[in-house]
Amino acid sequence: MAVALLVAVPLLLLQAPAESGAHYEMMGTCRMICDPYSGGRPPGPGSTAAVEALQDLGANPPPPFVQGPKGEPGRPGKPGPRGPPGEPGPPGPRGPPGERGEAGKPGLPGLALAGAGGGGSGGGAAAGTEAAGGLSAAFSGPRIAFYVGLKSPHEGYEVLKFDDVVTNLGNHYDPASGKFTCQVRGIYFFTYHILMRGGDGTSMWADLCKNGQVRASAIAQDADQNYDYASNSVVLHLDSGDEVYVKLDGGKAHGGNNNKYSTFSGFLLYPD
Repeated sequence: MAVALLVAVPLLLLQAPAESGAHYEMMGTCRMICDPYSGGRPPGPGSTAAVEALQDLGANPPPPFVQGPKGEPGRPGKPGPRGPPGEPGPPGPRGPPGERGEAGKPGLPGLALAGAGGGGSGGGAAAGTEAAGGLSAAFSGPRIAFYVGLKSPHEGYEVLKFDDVVTNLGNHYDPASGKFTCQVRGIYFFTYHILMRGGDGTSMWADLCKNGQVRASAIAQDADQNYDYASNSVVLHLDSGDEVYVKLDGGKAHGGNNNKYSTFSGFLLYPD
């Protein structure tokens, strides 16, 4: 700004009208002198010096800008958006055990054993004697149970002969025939799980029979060209000599060597 003023002011003065009564000249770049003269006088040699000073001023480049002092730090900006959650850290150490809980509610009264009840009424003593007799028969009676697996594959319509015997208490199951023969009258529980050999789009049926009559059935379907299970369970009353077995009623049963994919089991709940 200062350089512009130094250049503009002498130019304006040079262009002033002749009858101004005064004449201003610039000597150098920073000194001005006043030489009054009449309007009729021609310009003196001072005017030429002023023009030369202006030319020298235009030839010299302006002084370089000086860097000012460092300003004060600005105000803190607004907080940015919240970032995504980080990955979960490792589990912390196991905490101390908690306080002991309150005691549970009392259980139901137990069954009265034989001879309990003293001289009370006959109804209570009789009920206790009957219950005790049932428990005694259940726990001290004959132990009959079996669990067998199928090693060899079967197909068509035939009795499944589970030839991998794991448990056979009482020896009432015969692996040669695949049948369980009752020797103690009572209530029995039986269950079977037969793995179907898939891959050909067929189905398999497996029935649990008692003396040739179907008492439970199960089916496995090969809808997705894969293996499937046929399973079922029964509770039967058996008399001495009754036979229980699993019969294949179409399809293919997978053996599985010693893997026991197909199994048959049963046990005596309580005798008569």
